[in-house]
Amino acid sequence: MNNSVHSTVRLLGAGLRALLVLTVVCGVIYPLVVTGIAQAAFHDKANGSEIKAGGRSVGSERLGQSYDLEGKDKDGNPLPDPKYFQPRASAAGANTENTRYKLLVSGASNLSADSKVLLENVGKRRADVAAFNGVSPSSVPVDALTASASGVDPDISPEYARLQAGRVAKANGLPRDTVAKLVEQHVDGRVLGFMGEERVNVLKLNIALKKLAKG
Repeated sequence: MNNSVHSTVRLLGAGLRALLVLTVVCGVIYPLVVTGIAQAAFHDKANGSEIKAGGRSVGSERLGQSYDLEGKDKDGNPLPDPKYFQPRASAAGANTENTRYKLLVSGASNLSADSKVLLENVGKRRADVAAFNGVSPSSVPVDALTASASGVDPDISPEYARLQAGRVAKANGLPRDTVAKLVEQHVDGRVLGFMGEERVNVLKLNIALKKLAKG
């Protein structure tokens, strides 16, 4: 009996010591080391790829955001601001309430390729984008018509940015060639020269546009 109690106490003591050591190692030392390495080697990314303008945070390089006017149209949809380059459509929150870039849920619409709802949405977006930018519907690129898988894509294609240049220039009272040049300056190439596609970060482009309009 005494041996049994002694063995139990010994095992409990060993378990508590292991718990204490693992708590310190995994719960304190490891997080501090990983955080320290991240802050030293990847400071910008570790802090959310934050972008600042005018001395304040205006968003993240990795997260898209909307550029809307106050109020909504007759269907209750936000009114895009013509002075800014617009991001991709967003279906984020579509399984609950579509909040676009004011997120409750990140994700896609999950509509199938042959969904009538998806086809109707694409058709409406094509017409809306063409009318908003004063271009032919056939010239609207695919990324202007479809939402991304995450719903928070921060980038658009160079083609979509170029399509918007005329409308943005007119709304800001700037020469179209100046705005077009600004777009080309913000085209990011493929990762390592061969992965992915060329892209334009909408937030960075709009920050540069705002500076240009004020200048």
